[in-house]
Parts: sequence; structure tokens; C-alpha cells
Amino acid sequence: MTPPPYAIGIDTEVTRLRDADRLLLELMAELDLPDGVFGCTHLVRDGGGPRVALSLAAGERAVVDAARAGLAGRGHAVTDGAWDGAGRAVAFPGVAALTGTLTVAELVGRSAIARVRVLGTAAAPEPDTVLVTREFVRPQWEDGALVLAAMPAVGGTLVPFEDPDPTPCCADH
Repeated sequence: MTPPPYAIGIDTEVTRLRDADRLLLELMAELDLPDGVFGCTHLVRDGGGPRVALSLAAGERAVVDAARAGLAGRGHAVTDGAWDGAGRAVAFPGVAALTGTLTVAELVGRSAIARVRVLGTAAAPEPDTVLVTREFVRPQWEDGALVLAAMPAVGGTLVPFEDPDPTPCCADH
């Protein structure tokens, strides 16, 4: 699946991905967006300091226009287009079906994810390779396709590279 043709960017003051995920999902729920809308986070490093911006994308202009009006009415700064072509997808078609343990083929068949890339190897995983989702799947747009980065885990399985509950750097200091 390619990125939807209509997108808006939402600037934020958020600096942590987990906070951005929460804000994005809250905004999407408040706006009562239809299924099929993509919600992504984007790391922004400009003169204002590093932060996480958001984008919403849909196949229909009317959906994006309604979201733009709803966000502007709530005081959010909204721009045309996504921040970049490498957004980290938090909401996307099929995300709700990506729970528990699935094969790579099931993951791709149930969602907008086009493929799985295993870190540290050039080879694509076999379709019957087992992936433990940990109920946290955050693919990224790569060359116009939604790709899930995964890493090897116990017993020949894979897990998504992004950990749902990361240990903060220097947690013991």
C-alpha cells in the first residue's frame, strides 16, 4: 500500500514518542476519523528544537479537510502535507488485528504493512516466520511502503524493533 494522497501535518511541542502516540490517538478519537486513516509521528529538528510532529493521511480529501477544520478549531497549527516521507505509523489500516503471535504472512495480509525488514540481515523473513507483536507495532514509511523493522528473538521468532516499554537511558543514575 502506498501513502494516501491527502495529508496534513500537525505541529506539537511534544518531545517524547510515547506522548506523541497518546496525543495522536486522542486527536483521532476526538475527530472521529473513519477507518483507513493513517496517523504518523515525525521527528522534527529545526530551529525550534527537537520535537515530535504528527500527520494524518487519507484517501479522500474530504476526510483530511474535516480533520484540518477540527484541529484548527482546537487551536492546533496545521499544515498541508506530511512532515516527511518517513513517518512512523501509529494508526493504519489493520493495526487492531496485529495482536499476539502472527506469521509474517498474517501480519502483511491483515494490515497496510507491505513487508518486514529484519535488522542485521539483507534477506527478507520467510512468510511463515513467527512474529510476537507485544501488542505494539510501529512500522515506518520507506520508499513509499509501510515497513516493519523487526529483530530476532528467542526460539527463532521475531519481535518489532521498537520496544513498547523501553528503559530510559541512564535509568539507574
